[in-house]
Amino acid sequence: MPDPTESAEEILHEEKISMLRQPVAVWATAVAAVFAFMGIGLVDPILPAIAKNLEASPSEVSLLFTSYFLVTAIAMLLTGWVSSRIGGKKTLLIGLALIVVFASLAGFSGSVSQLVGFRAGWGLGNALFVATALAVIVGVASGGTATAIILYEAALGLGISLGPLLGALLGGWQWRAPFFGTATAMAIAFIACAALLPKMAPPTAKTRLRDPLLALGHKGLRFTAGSALFYNFGFFTILAFTPFILGMDAYGIGAVFFGWGACLAVTSVFVAPVLQRWLGTVKVVIATLAGLAVVLLVMGLAAGHSVPLVVAMVVLSGALLGINNTLYTELAMGVSDAPRPVASAGYNFVRWMGGALAPFVAAQLGEHFGAQVPFFAAAVAILIGIAVVLLGRKHLAVAGH
Repeated sequence: MPDPTESAEEILHEEKISMLRQPVAVWATAVAAVFAFMGIGLVDPILPAIAKNLEASPSEVSLLFTSYFLVTAIAMLLTGWVSSRIGGKKTLLIGLALIVVFASLAGFSGSVSQLVGFRAGWGLGNALFVATALAVIVGVASGGTATAIILYEAALGLGISLGPLLGALLGGWQWRAPFFGTATAMAIAFIACAALLPKMAPPTAKTRLRDPLLALGHKGLRFTAGSALFYNFGFFTILAFTPFILGMDAYGIGAVFFGWGACLAVTSVFVAPVLQRWLGTVKVVIATLAGLAVVLLVMGLAAGHSVPLVVAMVVLSGALLGINNTLYTELAMGVSDAPRPVASAGYNFVRWMGGALAPFVAAQLGEHFGAQVPFFAAAVAILIGIAVVLLGRKHLAVAGH
């Protein structure tokens, strides 16, 4: 517990020192997480190029996100069962190895259906790695859960911001190159984790396959996950659909989403904790969701009319998304009495469904009703997310949030 006589400046200074003084295992896992999260935004700049080269429609190409996140969501229910039997390190390494294999295969794809299938396998590796990485960082980081989550979100933000940049730099040369680049980066991460992570014995208590679903029986976690589902629908509408309406090449799209990711990274680490301390988690989540709904509404109005305004809103959305990413994760980790890996698995199972649905639904709406409609639909989803938070507010406040 912090000393009540300490000033805010002293507390912030101590938290900064605590965040930097971490075991090697934390830094190795965080760096690997950066590479893993690069895979989310990597394909963004090359979506139009993939559609052109593989003669696919936007909705067909959007399945690259849908297959990835659908498998990620379902596999989240398996991660605890696996890691509790073979240990965290082996689970991380299996996840990294799967990403290397399927990212490489994606680079050799001859059709959009093959590419979608290989992205699904990639999603399985991503689930095994990401869920276990968060549990490992939370378990071994010094400074408590809040510090660990900020480190994790920093890795997420950095990875998401660098993903479009790498995708643009390699994709501007050849659309297959980003997949091979990711495979190379993940191979390096595999070697680093194999060498630097200590041996981790499986926990004495084995996680059952149904435990993540049972954890969602806790109302606080259920409301958190439910709201996050609709939040992620808005998140991935921006990420997956916007490239098709910008009319830019891979370099232009990459630059836009690098700015988006950079804002996400900065606010997740530096702004979210300050706002949380000032206003409390629930109030900040509601406020930033409301801001995101406004941003999506403006994007809908600007779609097809003003590319500069769309670009400005994309970058602004990154700032809001960064804040909420951190706060949703903290809620999921602290609101229930379930073990953190189990709570994380149940929460991620629900929230990644939003990431699976949004790209395909947005592309279908855009193809049939015009470029404005996907953003309006996403704004409605965000409003539903706010309603879920308001309905569950007393359950979310139980954990002191």
